[in-house]
Amino acid sequence: MQTKVWGATGTQVSVIGQGTWYIDHGNHAAAVGALQKGLDLGMTHIDTAEMYDDAELVVADAIKGRRDEVFLVSKVLPNNASRAGTIKAAERSLARMRTDRMDCYLLHWRGGYALEDTVSAFEQLKKDGKILSWGVSNFDADDLQEIYEVAGKGKIACNQVLYHLKERAIEHSVIPWCEAHGVTVTAYSPFGHSDFPAPKSEGGQVLQQIAAAHGASPRQVALAFLTRAPAVVTIPKASSAAHAAENAGAGGLKLSAAEIAQIDKAFPRGREPSHLPML
Repeated sequence: MQTKVWGATGTQVSVIGQGTWYIDHGNHAAAVGALQKGLDLGMTHIDTAEMYDDAELVVADAIKGRRDEVFLVSKVLPNNASRAGTIKAAERSLARMRTDRMDCYLLHWRGGYALEDTVSAFEQLKKDGKILSWGVSNFDADDLQEIYEVAGKGKIACNQVLYHLKERAIEHSVIPWCEAHGVTVTAYSPFGHSDFPAPKSEGGQVLQQIAAAHGASPRQVALAFLTRAPAVVTIPKASSAAHAAENAGAGGLKLSAAEIAQIDKAFPRGREPSHLPML
């Protein structure tokens, strides 16, 4: 499993991690097993959020006895992101996951509270040892610049954003901004929202061809393409141990420049939208 440095922290994080959105909607034991299989295979970055219903409870069972292996991330909802509200939300998440710390804590998206208040809470949580770093999610380049001016250099560890083959908007401004400022980009929903390219589609055939050349799957090829930039990691969700194993298989897959060009042509990034896409 390849790793990349997390922001300015110096911590190495698995390039392929594990998302947990909707993971609590199926069989609990299967969900726990999928996360644990992922850990076994090096996908030690686990991402969750207070918004994800009981996902934090699934995570708690998956990491029991293995906390030191895990790079654990959760998120505060914007309507809880006042200074006091952020601290209380973090403490709730810690209790639900039965841990004393999070490796990173994110503002899920920008809301009505002043960024100064949320940043102040993040810094207090860091001082208290309850979080080791903090970041944001669904922030466009102008939002990133604004919170950078509030927080200062080296404080924003990551920006978690929507990124898949059919939605490449972050390549225009977000990834360049993050690379320039030492911020990790975490790609969520890397297979799209139930619309991964069909095998017989033009793009699907390109993925199949490249996958066959590597003894890989089209989904593994997609993950390798999305994480080709030095700053980008990703957090696909797996509902089964087998699916987790497939995702982990992308952690060592290297695409050639020609293969990257083929995928780029099959899934053009298009023009930069006026608003950053998000789910």
